[in-house]
Amino acid sequence: MDALDPSALRELHHKGHPIVLLQQSAPLGLAIPSVSIENKAGARKLVDHLIEAHGRRRVVFLRGPEGNEDSDWREGGYRESLTQHGLAVEDELIATGDYDRFVAMEAVRKLIAQQVQFDAIFAADDESALGALQALKEAGLDVPSQVSLVGFDDQRITPFLTPPLTTVHAPTDRVGVIAAECILKLINKEPVDLVNLLPTEIVVRNSCGCIG
Repeated sequence: MDALDPSALRELHHKGHPIVLLQQSAPLGLAIPSVSIENKAGARKLVDHLIEAHGRRRVVFLRGPEGNEDSDWREGGYRESLTQHGLAVEDELIATGDYDRFVAMEAVRKLIAQQVQFDAIFAADDESALGALQALKEAGLDVPSQVSLVGFDDQRITPFLTPPLTTVHAPTDRVGVIAAECILKLINKEPVDLVNLLPTEIVVRNSCGCIG
C-alpha cells in the first residue's frame, strides 16, 4: 500500500479519526501511532554477516522503489554496516531492484555487463533476490561460492530455492495484529505507544555461503 499524503493525514487526524500507520512514520508534529519492523537493524545484521562470516567486501545493494520507507531504512542499515567495517559505500554497487524480480534481474545483468566487480548481493526484498539469482545463473556465476546472495522478508518460497535463500524474517503478520490493537485503544480513548517497532531476525540458509 502506498504511503498516505501528509496533508491527508493531517486532515484526518485533526478531525479526530483513529489512525494507525503501517510501515510508515508519522509526519513531524503529528502524534499518530505507527507499527513497523526493524528494517535498519535487520539489514545491518545481514550485511555484518556477509562481511564477518564470509569475508565479502564488495556488496551490491538492490534498493526498492523510490521513496519507499522500508527500502530507505534497509539501505541505511547496509550503509551503516559497510562504514562500521571500514568499507566505502560505492555508488556503482547500489542499483534499483524495485521490489520486482524482473527489474532486479535486469539490474544485475547490467552490473555484470559493465564488469562491475562484486562478491555479494543484498536484495532489499526476496522478490528482487529471485531476479538476482536468475541473472547470476545466466552469467554462470555460482551462488554462493562466487557471489553470496541474501534477501529480506523471508517469503514462503525462500527455503525451497536453489540454493535456499538467506534472508531476514519480518513479522508482518504481527504488524497487523498490533495495529488492530492500537486502533481499538484509540477508539476506547486508551493510551497508545506512538512507535511500535517489531524485531526482525536473520534466517541463515545456504545462499550466503553457510552450510546447513
